Amino acid sequence: MVDYIPILAKGTLETLYMTVMSTLFSYLFGLPLGVWVYITQKGNLRPNRGLNMILSWIVNIGRSIPFIILIVALIPFTRLIVGTAIGPTAAIVPLIVAAIPFVARMVESSLEELDRGVIEAAKAMGASDLQIILHVCLPEAVPSIIRGVSITAITLVGYSAMAGAVGGRGLGDIAIRYGYQRYQGDVMWITVVLLVIIVAMIQFAFNTLARVIDKRNK
Repeated sequence: MVDYIPILAKGTLETLYMTVMSTLFSYLFGLPLGVWVYITQKGNLRPNRGLNMILSWIVNIGRSIPFIILIVALIPFTRLIVGTAIGPTAAIVPLIVAAIPFVARMVESSLEELDRGVIEAAKAMGASDLQIILHVCLPEAVPSIIRGVSITAITLVGYSAMAGAVGGRGLGDIAIRYGYQRYQGDVMWITVVLLVIIVAMIQFAFNTLARVIDKRNK
């Protein structure tokens, strides 16, 4: 069992690398998309039924594709972006694509929780739409958005394990190669425990951060 410690350590780092990078980039693209879906709704800052329908369809279609199918379908695109379809860096590409619509919907839901009165007050004071988004909507929604980050990151931990089935490496790859194919049940269970620990740490860290920010806002 001691012989597998370096392999498990490397797999854990690869899983964390895939999770952190894909979460970061999915919010880089998904947050603006979620804001656009929100502001183009009827009665919001920039109501546009046609654009809202298109954006909502993009989000809904993106969320409906199973990840294991998406990762295979995106192999040519992944090769184009990073030069290979194997390894943790290659796995990040489909992870980001899978998470963007998920993030957009989470951000939209967070913004919909806001008190409309705060937005109306900002309008009455002469704030522009961009100022309202940057200085009112997003700051007010930060605690909810942070909780959404934890859900997204935990989902991506599970997706990264699936990526191991098609050469993405990480703990998922170790569980399949050593735990399943070589019938080493102890390795399988250790990878499960490590994944549970990662998920618990993410949940605790972001929930604590959200509570701290929420108290400061109050």
